[in-house]
Amino acid sequence: MNVDMEVLAEIQEHCVETLGDPDGPRIAALARRGYRIAPAGEDTTPAGRSRLGGSALLEPTTEWPHVEGIPLNLMAVLDVDVLAPWLGEELPAVSGLLNFFYFEPDLPYDEYRHIDEFTDSRCWRVIPADPQRAMGRSAPYPAHAFDPRPAAAAPIISLPECQESVVRDVLDSDDEDGMPKWLKAFNLNDEWRSGSGHPAYDWNRHHRAFGWPWPLQGGFMRDDEVHLLQLDSDSQWQFGDFGLLYFVIPADALRAGDFSQVRVEMQCH
Repeated sequence: MNVDMEVLAEIQEHCVETLGDPDGPRIAALARRGYRIAPAGEDTTPAGRSRLGGSALLEPTTEWPHVEGIPLNLMAVLDVDVLAPWLGEELPAVSGLLNFFYFEPDLPYDEYRHIDEFTDSRCWRVIPADPQRAMGRSAPYPAHAFDPRPAAAAPIISLPECQESVVRDVLDSDDEDGMPKWLKAFNLNDEWRSGSGHPAYDWNRHHRAFGWPWPLQGGFMRDDEVHLLQLDSDSQWQFGDFGLLYFVIPADALRAGDFSQVRVEMQCH
């Protein structure tokens, strides 16, 4: 049995211990592969050209995204070609580089307060780029330029949070005590790491790519959506009251390369 199968077997065993049969195996089947993303250190290697902050990697003819002339901030770049082998069939056809942008300019708030960065879809953008043609481009003023941090990617396997609709669809009844079954899945949103043999029982707030997000205030994924990137508040940025920012996209749109359908969710305390 290879490492991946061993990890999946541990997930199923854990779900069966928590939920019993047949619910445990049905929830275990929802597991998805993804990555924990973190700044590369001395003992880790960046995942290709993946980075947090720094310059964008855009093709020469691509315009820097903006809202009413105010440029968005470059948050991260994912090198999908490097990440794709671990994700396998769980990642719809997409390749190259993905640039993630969000709106919070280095300006007095009164100058852009009329723009709602939480609901206005102009305030976020995911822009793909061909690695052969992409060139580094610094953020134009008054976008905020975050410190460049090459990003490492650690393979993980994750389960959906108990309030995600896919979990409620599976656990759509009450147990013998009259409690909703989905509540029993409350502690299942851990991450299992390839090669560790055990779930990582830690506070799962951090940056993630693909797989399932770790929601701070409950599930938010819609049917057939793909989680692209989760950014946690850290030394470079803060989302609300030390919250998290999530980029998600319908699977069909991702297959078609239509990143205009990306939506953002922000959750905080």
